[in-house]
Amino acid sequence: MLNTTDALLVIDVQQDFLPGGRLGVERGNEVAPLINQLGQVFQNVVLTQDWHPPMHISFASTHGLQPFADTVQAAYGTQSLWPDHTIQGSQGASLDPLLDLPHAGLIVRKGFRQDIDSYSAFRENDHRTGTGLAGYLRERGLHRLYLCGLAWDYCVGFSALDGIELGFEVTVVEDAVRGIAPQSMDAMSARWQTAGVRRARTGQFQGR
Repeated sequence: MLNTTDALLVIDVQQDFLPGGRLGVERGNEVAPLINQLGQVFQNVVLTQDWHPPMHISFASTHGLQPFADTVQAAYGTQSLWPDHTIQGSQGASLDPLLDLPHAGLIVRKGFRQDIDSYSAFRENDHRTGTGLAGYLRERGLHRLYLCGLAWDYCVGFSALDGIELGFEVTVVEDAVRGIAPQSMDAMSARWQTAGVRRARTGQFQGR
């Protein structure tokens, strides 16, 4: 086990984000076995779930527009539009059944407000509405965070940036993450470097 101040954050490893899902990430099915290995050395594990209501602001169908191509203006800025995904209670919103993390202490659901999207595990896209995760971690004295899951250029990426901004030490376990597009992954990687996000690989945790 690692230090009792360390926590593994497993971001959005849900069926809609796996290949064949409504917003599938290429090779997203490869992360669960690696995350299970990581789970064996972390005493503290938190999972997140995207948890959207029907007609969510991020759904292109809500606006009669095209996913990936169109955007809308929300109160908090430009909102990218996606296919309908991770709808509350749907099979697509459920966690990858290959995940084996029975000791996980918390599942954080995000994006459940109709008019605010949420990429980060810490804050919704208005950058004001918190998910409660930061308070949970601080109450338990957890300040060194290791992130894995889906997707590199969105929910993992923004969770890492917000974690740093909120005063946590953040490391992305990069081989236990998959991304959507090389260009946006590269852009996020540059932001991580500027912000001070560290990077590691699962092999570094063997034998701990």
